[in-house]
Amino acid sequence: MAFARHAGVLRAVERSGSTITGVCGTSSGALVGALWAAGVTADGALERIVAQQPFALMRWNWKIWQGLYSLDAVIAQLSEWLPERIEDLPIPFGVGVMDQHGRARVLSSGPLPQAVAASCAIPWIFMPVDVGGEVFQDGGAVDRTGLTAWRALRGPQPTVLHLVDRTGGAETDLDAINAEVKIIKTPRSGAKFWNLGDVARQAQEAEDRALIVLSEVG
Repeated sequence: MAFARHAGVLRAVERSGSTITGVCGTSSGALVGALWAAGVTADGALERIVAQQPFALMRWNWKIWQGLYSLDAVIAQLSEWLPERIEDLPIPFGVGVMDQHGRARVLSSGPLPQAVAASCAIPWIFMPVDVGGEVFQDGGAVDRTGLTAWRALRGPQPTVLHLVDRTGGAETDLDAINAEVKIIKTPRSGAKFWNLGDVARQAQEAEDRALIVLSEVG
């Protein structure tokens, strides 16, 4: 639920003038990242997301063994905001998900709104999302960053990772991350499905931290 944190980091990217040749995101990072990759500014992305509380888009799923809520309304909203397919975005984009066998995957092609929704589908809370004939859920349950798979797709090049302090999902082994990867760390957002909190403050805190790291990257 760290929408504002991600938006703050991307706002710092905009201010720094850094050249970004590809974006990968998981969960809330996939949603904010997809909007930004589609050409929406960081502030514009956050404005769209906070226009209503997440709970307003959660639909009860009567097959509760699949998950308590459906993300159909989220997919419908994302379909109005985003291109139809991942490969339609102007820059390469990856979506961190978990497949039905519990394996971490990064999707770099296929239906974009469905892939982003799947990346936000927290197991047991949300039912899995069908993305081009396969079902996926929140990749953060097994790999919060998708970094290894993304770098395997993109090859070795300068990389900046935004890592929000963990509230759930898999642990991130920072010692295993290549020294070439610069890490922007931000605190937990404290956001809830029914109240995203002080998003302006969250975004500003993230922007301030990101600008420090980005100044070192150049």
